[in-house]
Amino acid sequence: QVQLVESGGGLVQPGGSLRLSCAVSGRFYSIDVMGWFRQAPGKQRESVAYITGGGSTNYSDSVKGRFSISRDNAKNTVHLQMNSLKFEDTAVYYCNAEAKVTMGPVWSSFWGQGTQVIVSS
Repeated sequence: QVQLVESGGGLVQPGGSLRLSCAVSGRFYSIDVMGWFRQAPGKQRESVAYITGGGSTNYSDSVKGRFSISRDNAKNTVHLQMNSLKFEDTAVYYCNAEAKVTMGPVWSSFWGQGTQVIVSS
């Protein structure tokens, strides 16, 4: 199976920075899109940013210009650099990867367990 493990969450003051990382391991043939989602208390999970296998990126309007997503295909890792953090960025952040576990055409979505980010003064 495929496992995703996030790291880098924590407590930070407004205006501060954090860097989240996610490592993908297990048995898979290929990874395509990798991304980050977040879920704040009482709210639905929302997409934050994603990056394709070719390196194209997309950001939600709420984080554009503050967050930066990157990946290392050789290490099967994806990172989220979060700058100028705001109170409203407080949430559990989840890593997601679209991967094929066989050489066939089927892609599956895999999730990490989440890492807490708290922005507080």
